[in-house]
Amino acid sequence: MITTDFVPGSPCWIDLGAPDVGAAAAFYGAVFGWQFEPMHAGEEAEGEAGGVFKLDGKMIAGLGPLSEKGARSAWMIYFNTADVDATTRAVESGSGTVRVAPKGVGDVGRMAQFTDPQGGQFAAFQPGGMTGMEAADEPGTLTWVELYTTDSAAAQAFYRSVFDWQTQDMQLPGGPDTYTLLTPSGLGEERMQGGLMQLTAEHLALTGGRAYWHPVFGSTDTDATLAKVTENGGSVQMGPEDAEGVGRLAVAVDPFGADFVVLTPAPPQS
Repeated sequence: MITTDFVPGSPCWIDLGAPDVGAAAAFYGAVFGWQFEPMHAGEEAEGEAGGVFKLDGKMIAGLGPLSEKGARSAWMIYFNTADVDATTRAVESGSGTVRVAPKGVGDVGRMAQFTDPQGGQFAAFQPGGMTGMEAADEPGTLTWVELYTTDSAAAQAFYRSVFDWQTQDMQLPGGPDTYTLLTPSGLGEERMQGGLMQLTAEHLALTGGRAYWHPVFGSTDTDATLAKVTENGGSVQMGPEDAEGVGRLAVAVDPFGADFVVLTPAPPQS
């Protein structure tokens, strides 16, 4: 469960880098009902203008132009930290790479972006005037985060060294695959926030075989949300399918190649 009661190592923000900000804003507005607010008052949500997505008046994500030449459009997940400089040192000690060195973002806070040893990109955020997203774990918001990686054991060791996550392996129904559940240090199972799964490089086509993170967005009706995805130029990469004890889910890709999961959670067991 992802909450807005952020603790070290918990997801606290997400943003999307897109080659066409206006088109991306229109797509996610149509699919999830998000409203896009440009960073500068009165500026149109097009061209190179960045800004934030809101749902029912609450900030839930950021959107901006791609900042690196040749970069693919993708969602970036930020994890809370009390000290972004210490997190950066931990990343380097664990053989990760610093993509964006720690820096201040106005009075909002401080951030840095990294790449893990298997190629997965992620970020850390040290709160200042903003703590992070204002809604989570409900339809149209972030409900889970997930890492696909080529080496589960190495990824677990790396992220434990950086964020001190607790990990718990479970067998997926109907096969030999193992899924690793991720929980912030010292918290109970009710605060599980994500998962990690090992896949071979050929199954990571979106990134050319490198590991990658993606967000899971809640939905009241996965099939209806997927219809909006395809009607607005996106595609469905996997599913929809029913996962026992989890819910109905599918992997979708937006018109620019950024992937995300849509999930209608299973009803609580009585």
